[in-house]
Parts: sequence; structure tokens; C-alpha cells
Amino acid sequence: MIDTQHTACIGGGTVGASWAALFLAAGRSVAIHDPAPDVEKRVRGYVESAWPTMTALGLTDRGSPDGLRFHADIAGAVDGAGFVQESVPERLALKHATFAGIEAALAPGAVVSTSASGLTLGQMQPGWRDPAPLVLGHPFNPPHLIPLVEVMGNDRTGPGIVAAAESFYADVGKTTIRVKKEVPGHVANRLQAALWREAISLVVSGVASVEDVDKAVTAGPGLRWAAMGPNMLFNLGAGPGGLGAYIDHFTDTYNGWWADMGQVFMGPEVAEKLNAGVADEARDRSLEMLASERDAMIVAMQQALRKLARG
Repeated sequence: MIDTQHTACIGGGTVGASWAALFLAAGRSVAIHDPAPDVEKRVRGYVESAWPTMTALGLTDRGSPDGLRFHADIAGAVDGAGFVQESVPERLALKHATFAGIEAALAPGAVVSTSASGLTLGQMQPGWRDPAPLVLGHPFNPPHLIPLVEVMGNDRTGPGIVAAAESFYADVGKTTIRVKKEVPGHVANRLQAALWREAISLVVSGVASVEDVDKAVTAGPGLRWAAMGPNMLFNLGAGPGGLGAYIDHFTDTYNGWWADMGQVFMGPEVAEKLNAGVADEARDRSLEMLASERDAMIVAMQQALRKLARG
């Protein structure tokens, strides 16, 4: 099995920098390639700001921010790396060019994992002569903070590559799920898109304000979803009868709700209404302040859940 002690991050934007911070915290060395002229300043600043949060989560015990190197040449960045995380912008031509630029320089057995959220594995594989090293490794942003990674291979992925990616992610503190079939948006993005569609519909149709829709999630089902997923929660919702009894009891109710749910589409009027609502909810807090609040709450929740799991 290839050594994944040395890694590479192709793309040094928000997602790539977050991955780099996590890999460093897990004791890996990280090579970065991004053509942006200020990439080193931005990535080092991101790592510095993320380090206290990761320390609070117990993720930095093995690591140091010192193992970071920058490469102007994309092939040089992946040279010797056992694991490569690609996070360039989601333009198919750019993805293909990126893979073409690194393929010949990859170490035998190296894993290349793409952070793509919208593009599918099948769309990206034509950028390779042999796409055996490529897997989907889609995170939830920011990757250094949110545990989830969606992992997928297909019949053109090399033997053992998906399992190797899952093993690497587990070692750096991630929680993986296996995507079994290609669909746009994978799994988690489709789930949140379905919720957001109805959240927008409730606002547009005048049922509730943007702020109250957000409160309905954070003070209601969102708390439960941080502990268990919807299927298991509903399994608990009918007592001894479990999920079967719940479905039997609420079949007509849910079918009625689903039939009544809105079919909304993004456009200028919807964007204007949502932007105004979010501005009211923010109450003059900057994006930086809101992000800091979000991160602090996520850290606190994860700390509490880990303490509970340890007994």
C-alpha cells in the first residue's frame, strides 16, 4: 500500500486551503499548486486561522503547520505524493487539463481524489489516459471542520483505490459515505437542496420569514439531525413499532405534504427576497463574524458529541 505521509493539494482556494490545514494537522506534509500569485499568503493565513479550531477538536496532536510547500509546476507538486486532493474550480475543461498535467508525474498507486460537488466522476474521467487513480472525495465546506466526505469510484477506478481513499480520510478524522451511483450533486447536496427548495417556497409564498424558516431548522429538526439521520429518527418516532409503524401511521400525511410542496426556481425576484431576509437576520454582523459564530457552534457541538461517545 502506498505511503500517504506526503500529500498534495491542487487548488489553493477556500476548499483547497481547508484540506491543506486538515492534512497538516494530521501529521502529513502538503505540497500546494495554484497559479494565483498570492496563493502562499492566502493558504498560510488560512492554516493559521484554522489551527486553533482544529486544536479545539483534538485534530492537531500529530501535526504542525510547518510541512507546507508551494510549487509553481503542477507536476512537481504531485511528485512523490501518495494522496492528491484536487480542488480546482468546477469547469470541466479545467478539470481535464489538471488531470492531464499530473497523470504522468503520479507515483504508482497514488490516489487522486476530486472535491467536485457538481461534476460527476464519469464527466471528469476523459481527462485521463487511464483514470484508475481517480475517485470522488467530495467534502462539506469547510473540510477541516465538517467531517463528511462522499467517496465514489466506478468500473474505471482501479482496484483498491476507493478503499485506500476511505482509509486515508478516516486517518485524518473524516467520516465517509460510499456513493453507489452517479447522480448530480451526489448525496448530501441533494438532501440540502431539497430542504432549501421548500425553505424558499415557504418564504416566497408568505408562510414565514427567512429568519423564522432558519429558526425552524436550527431550533427544531436540525438539533436532531446532528445526532441521527432522518430514517433512524423516524424509526424512533413510533415507539416499539419502529419505522414500519411510523410509515403506516403517517403515509397519508406525508403524501399530502409532498403533494403540496412548492416547485420554486431561482431568479432575480427570489434572490432579492432571500438577500433581504438574510440581511435582516444578520443584524449588521459581517460575513467574518457570522462565519466565526458558525465555526464556534460547530466545534462546540462536535466536542459535546465526542465527549458523549467516549462515555
